[in-house]
Amino acid sequence: MQYSFKKVFGVSVSQMELFEHVARPLVDDLVHGKNGLLFTYGVTGSGKTFTMTGSPGLGGLLPRSLDMIFNSIGPYQAKRYVFKTDDKNGLDVQSEVDALLERQRRENNLPAPKSSSSRQKLDPEIADMIRPEEACKADGVDEDSCFGVFVSYIEIYNNYIYDLLEENQEDTIKPKWNGGGTPSRQNTEFIPPQSRILREDQNHNMYVAGCMEVEVKSPEEAFQVFWRGQKKRKVANTRLNRESSRSHSVFIIKLAQAPLDADGDTILQDKNQVTLSQLCLVDLAGSERTGRTQAEGTRIREAGNINQSLLTLRTCIEILRENQMCGTNRMVPYRDSKVTHLFKNYFDGEGKVKMVVCVNPKADDYDETLLVMRFAEMTQEVEVARPVDRPICGFTPGRRHRNQAFKDELSRMLEERGGPVDRDLPSVMNHLVQSLPPLPSSELTDPHDDITLPRLIEALENRHRIRQMMVVEFNKAADIMKSMLQDLDSNLLSKDDYINQQNGKLSEKDKIIQVNKAEIERLEKRNKMQDHKIDILQKTTKIYEDDKRSLQHELETREQRLMREQSEKRRMEQRMNGVVSDTQHKWEKECERRVNAMHVEMQNKLWVKDEKLKQLKAIVTDSKTPGRPEPPPRQTPTQPRPQPQYQPRPQPQSQSQPRPQRSSREERLPAKRSASPSPIPTATPVRPLHRRSRSAGGEKWVDHKPSSNLDLGTVLQPVIPNSIQVSTPSEKTLSKCDRYVLTHQEVASDGEIQTKLIKGEVIKTRGGGQSVQFTDIETLKQELASVPSRKRRSSEGVLINGDRMDVENRCSVALEMRAGSNMGPGVEHHGFTKRRK
Repeated sequence: MQYSFKKVFGVSVSQMELFEHVARPLVDDLVHGKNGLLFTYGVTGSGKTFTMTGSPGLGGLLPRSLDMIFNSIGPYQAKRYVFKTDDKNGLDVQSEVDALLERQRRENNLPAPKSSSSRQKLDPEIADMIRPEEACKADGVDEDSCFGVFVSYIEIYNNYIYDLLEENQEDTIKPKWNGGGTPSRQNTEFIPPQSRILREDQNHNMYVAGCMEVEVKSPEEAFQVFWRGQKKRKVANTRLNRESSRSHSVFIIKLAQAPLDADGDTILQDKNQVTLSQLCLVDLAGSERTGRTQAEGTRIREAGNINQSLLTLRTCIEILRENQMCGTNRMVPYRDSKVTHLFKNYFDGEGKVKMVVCVNPKADDYDETLLVMRFAEMTQEVEVARPVDRPICGFTPGRRHRNQAFKDELSRMLEERGGPVDRDLPSVMNHLVQSLPPLPSSELTDPHDDITLPRLIEALENRHRIRQMMVVEFNKAADIMKSMLQDLDSNLLSKDDYINQQNGKLSEKDKIIQVNKAEIERLEKRNKMQDHKIDILQKTTKIYEDDKRSLQHELETREQRLMREQSEKRRMEQRMNGVVSDTQHKWEKECERRVNAMHVEMQNKLWVKDEKLKQLKAIVTDSKTPGRPEPPPRQTPTQPRPQPQYQPRPQPQSQSQPRPQRSSREERLPAKRSASPSPIPTATPVRPLHRRSRSAGGEKWVDHKPSSNLDLGTVLQPVIPNSIQVSTPSEKTLSKCDRYVLTHQEVASDGEIQTKLIKGEVIKTRGGGQSVQFTDIETLKQELASVPSRKRRSSEGVLINGDRMDVENRCSVALEMRAGSNMGPGVEHHGFTKRRK
């Protein structure tokens, strides 16, 4: 079997290299305000816990992640209790004074505070996890913010969630006992597991309600908290693994980030400006087959719950992949397992998800390893991305450095000017001594010197006098201080009385609190009963949802089949309608062509007979007329001249029917006649009436093109010179023009759009207005090359006297029409062949 992954690590890969490729990008995203989720997945005994935790000197992904976090934000950490959890998956921000008071209150409430030595002493099993040369840190950390780190540790055992950091966590399979050695309940009923429930916060993120979150200030303290919970995790000895994890463990690292104020000194007291990001490190329990482990009792139940949760995880990933690749909208069953329900937001795109697949090359694990690798390869195709919006504080960057530089400069200036900057009592006394007048020189060079000693005595007396004045001022200040102290003592006594009164009120409040605690305990018991009922209802709901899902799937299948049959039926109807219309149109054209051919043939025969009769009549008439000179002889052509074919023009029955347009040249199909050896005089046929085309003159047209017409993009477009284009014709426009044309579009039977040019003449009415009399219709149609044409092909030709005449022969003969001439039977005409270009 062959599988493809983003990165494959060998057997000799180091923990540092694995961390650089897998966990370091997630920690970098955490420092920059993004969420992350890291799984270790594989068969039991494949090394998932070692990959996550490591061993002394070979720290795994978890201790290295903690070390990188604190190396990055170490100088910018806020003081303890500045960030405070609100038990609703959020954080509150309080000032440093309130944080100090809360710290004192919590330390006073501790029954036996630990010594500093015991607090700094680490467990030898977790000491020296990371060497100093392997330490790393993130780049681009916001220096104008303060950070706080909170950790929590939970496990999912038999589809129940337990807090591993809870101080008074009891065994889930033993009853509680009081100090006297008797059960706390009167009956022998076992206490149900004290599990935690999942809730949804105001941002629709899932969290474990009531889970303890510990604020840590160093990687050693954070890993100490992790190891304290690790000792409470459910492990057991099986045939496949000596310390097999019987639960899924989730270590959650929350990083709070709040910007500094405009001065760069204190944290901005705005809860909305706090960015909370978290990194979840999940050590999944290994999948195992009970046939191989030969487990019994509790171990079978644990293995069943583990395999069921992993199966639900696979199902959710497969449905997400199907929705993404096929465009479906199937419901993802997150609630079927606590693992998928807890990380629902990550699968919906709220953070980056990575999975480390641990593989054991044992031959006995071959089948299970194939399932693991197939599922892990499929998860790579699921990609859900959603942008993360961070709050904008709007302050100038670099505030922290400017504030520190200002403090350093202020301290330097105070020191230069002799200000009391962190000085002790001896330095103050030295300053006072230096303020006294200096002593003169007391060197005696002569025993009879009477100047040096009096000068020294005078200086000493002056200094003694200044000292007496300072003592008097000091005594006055001491008296003032004593009076102030007495006032403070009196105020203190009054405050003590006030405190005693408040203590009395506090004792009353304590009694009320005790009553409320009893009420809270009663409500908690009731809440547990309600939780139990909710679990039963959830199981019932799950059964109903499964039934609903199966019925809905069956309904969708039937609806799809019905829609497919209906579409096939509509397609068949359209195909049959098209075939019927094509057949009908074809036979109509064929009938019309045959009728026209018969009509032309009969007209030609009739015209030939009329010509023969007229020629015979002319011969007879000429022979009987006495004394008439004979006409000059006519040269007989070597080839018989083709006789023109006369076809009467049908008159329009009404104005609504189209009437063909007259032109200066009309084409006629030549009729076949037999060649005669003797010349026969012919008369020029008389044409009933010829009208000169108005388009040769200066006529104006009204080109009416409605705005609803579509642009078909054809090459040949109707172009009318000397026209006025309008979308809505008016009386004023019609009065300026003689002709009118309307461009009309409609859908033909084959679905193509055909354009009709409806032409007419503008006639003035008696009332002074204009009316339009329609005379002709031209049809313009565009057809696709793949659709067979319904028009008659040019190769079919026209039947003339029983023979077929093609387009080339028909177009090579034309009739010359002169203005004022009447073409008709008995009138001489001249036919000539067109010049070919």
